[in-house]
Order: sequence, then structure tokens, then C-alpha cells
Amino acid sequence: MKKILIIVAYWIAAMFVTALILVSLDYEMGQALMMSLTFLPSAMALAFFLPKVDRTKDRVHRILDSVYIVLGVMTMAFFLIFIIQSVFFFADSEGGRVWDIPAMLRNPVFIACVLAALAYGNFLLDKYLNAKYPSDKPITFTSDYKKVSLRKEDILYIESRDSEVWIVARDGRTYRNRTGITQWENLLGPGFLRIHRAFLVNASEATLSSPDTVTVGGVELPVSRKYKDAARALSQG
Repeated sequence: MKKILIIVAYWIAAMFVTALILVSLDYEMGQALMMSLTFLPSAMALAFFLPKVDRTKDRVHRILDSVYIVLGVMTMAFFLIFIIQSVFFFADSEGGRVWDIPAMLRNPVFIACVLAALAYGNFLLDKYLNAKYPSDKPITFTSDYKKVSLRKEDILYIESRDSEVWIVARDGRTYRNRTGITQWENLLGPGFLRIHRAFLVNASEATLSSPDTVTVGGVELPVSRKYKDAARALSQG
């Protein structure tokens, strides 16, 4: 509950900071607060969807997936700005009503920077809270159309296989799920270590058996060059 309150407080603070930026564009504070609301859904969508890009895909597909997400979020942001501006902030000019959207709010670079800052702030906060307040609740997910609940400590490792991941449990069971391995990494938190773009291991159950392999539950898993430094944190088997 405390984590939820802190996250809510972050987004409220983010709304006020965004409003202060908009005040510099000649909005009154009340108008600025209303306009800042147009940024929040887009920033939240960016914070939610961008980490879902599957890192196991090749670089071109990862870039394309990221571009599609950013374009969708930007479209949402401009649509909301247009709606709020047109409904609440019409300006009269020579007897006719015209749009009065400041140039900065028509600038995609400015919009992208604001959204990225808000989303990244949420990412850092979420990472901090997961480390400070680790959840002891079971992880619930869908496998083969059935709901499954596992405690974090009962998960040995996660393996990404094309469009799905395999969750390997301590009791030897394997579950299939379509949530990306990056989302599993964020969900499971600091107790789990990425050793390869396709493998995420329970650090307390893993040993470094060689510079290029980690052993978990009697299974040897490869360590990629990118994650070798992180894997050295595991005890040598």
C-alpha cells in the first residue's frame, strides 16, 4: 500500500512540475494544471509499454517496436492536447474562434522530452521501491490458460523462447507465459539477475560455474559477454 501511495504522489508531483513548465508558456496556473493532465496518460503509457519491448528480438525489431510505442504515445499526447485546448481554451479573434496552442506544444521534440522525463522518473522510482520494499506476495501469471501463483523464491530461472517465456520452478515444473523477459525482470526485482538476453536467474540459487556459465538447479546456463560483469557477483561454484 505504501508503494502505491508513493507512486501516486510521484504522478501528482509530476503533474505540478509539468504545470510549472506550462506556466512559462503563458498559461494561468489553473489552465496549466488542466493541460498537464494531458501529459500524464501518455507518460504512464510510455512507462508501461516501453519496458515490454522484447530484448530477445534482434536489434532491428527492438528498435521498430520502440518506435511504434513512441509514435502511439506521441499521437495520444497530441490528441489530448488538441481536445483540452479546443474544449477549454478557445481564443476569440476578430469575432471568430481560433486555436491558440502555443508553439512549444506543437513541437514533437518538446513533447517527447517531457514524456520521457516523466516515464524515466517513474522507472527509477519503481526500481527503488522494488528494492526497498520487496513484495512477499506470490507472483500470479497465466500458463496454458490457467492461473498460476508462485513465490519468488520458488522460481529458479526464466528462459525466453521466441514469443513466450518458460518459468522453471524449484519443484521441477515448467510454466509457459507470454509476458516478456524484461517485464519478468522488473517484476521479480533485485533478487534475480540477468545473465543473458534469454535468461534471468534467481541469484540465491545460482552459482558461477565458469566465466561463461551459471548453474541453477543442476542446469548450466550460458552467460553472455554483456552480462559477464553482473554474473561475477554470483558465488563461484
